[in-house]
Amino acid sequence: MQIDLVALIVDEYDPAIAFFTGVLGFDLVEDSPSLTNDGRPKRWVVVRPPGAQTGLLLARADGERQSAAVGDQTAGRVGFFLRADDFDGTYRRMVDAGVTFVREPRTEAYGKVAVFLDIAGNRWDLLSGPPR
Repeated sequence: MQIDLVALIVDEYDPAIAFFTGVLGFDLVEDSPSLTNDGRPKRWVVVRPPGAQTGLLLARADGERQSAAVGDQTAGRVGFFLRADDFDGTYRRMVDAGVTFVREPRTEAYGKVAVFLDIAGNRWDLLSGPPR
């Protein structure tokens, strides 16, 4: 078994796609028209880091409860982890692209780490080195 997708609630599809593909360098795997359970139009949007098996399903918020969760899906904790072979180069590229880092890079026993916010405000760790 493997985890195929993780849903990430966003305000709008296109700015989220632009962030994940243009800023983070993910691949746009799918962007297809779809319908909600009650027949309203939506999109099925999947992005994935190059070469990764697990992707993100970018899900536009539908209703007040989901809108309230945008940017706070993990209650202010780091909930997503992006590992980069070239930590320093990736960090510089992200800073140059305007990504907000809430914790600057530091070195831990497991490698370098810095905390950044995605387009919705969710916290991510940017990590160096091979998986643990």
